[in-house]
Amino acid sequence: MRYAERRGWKSEVLFSSPTGIGGFKEAAIGIQGRGAYSRLKYESGVHRVQRVPATEASGRIHTSTATVAVLPEAEEVDVVIRPDELKIDTYRAGGAGGQNVNKVETAVRITHLPTGLVTACQDERSQHQNREKAMRIMRAHLLARAIEQQQAEITQTRRRQIGSGERSEKIRTYNFPQDRVTDHRIGKTVHDLATVMDGDLDDVIEALTAASQAESLTATGS
Repeated sequence: MRYAERRGWKSEVLFSSPTGIGGFKEAAIGIQGRGAYSRLKYESGVHRVQRVPATEASGRIHTSTATVAVLPEAEEVDVVIRPDELKIDTYRAGGAGGQNVNKVETAVRITHLPTGLVTACQDERSQHQNREKAMRIMRAHLLARAIEQQQAEITQTRRRQIGSGERSEKIRTYNFPQDRVTDHRIGKTVHDLATVMDGDLDDVIEALTAASQAESLTATGS
């Protein structure tokens, strides 16, 4: 979101699932802006964080990971979803939000019956708004699935890791004690972690873009 802000893009939280201890189990963010997907697609994969928590008395480094998937948002014309393919459930939203949250069934869960994909949203105050957001997420996931199937038919080269289970290999490490960010795909290291965390990703993204273009040219030539 800080990177989007730097580039003048619009961002919004589509849904979030807090852990209750200061973090998030899962979250989805919508970003709109010229070139947003073409630049952010390289963020798909496992991001590893190495840091010394404030509660760690012995100074031992703790490692944690976050898995990121970047999906292009589908327009309604890109993905055809028939009404009879959807199961839509409403329920009372949980958590903070006032009396309306607990008394009215504003939360929406949508199941796409042919694929079994499920999306849900409860962050908005009205059922209509939650349904609209859940459908946006559903269309994005279905488009991503269609893109993967098409790519698999055309080539057996490396596929984008969108919504698949192939996430065991880390793509980037953020090492706080060493003030270091390393992207393992291209071997690039930046010794200014605070600036990167503040959204200054252009150097890394441009290096990834150049490497991807070079790989594509090599593949075409062979």
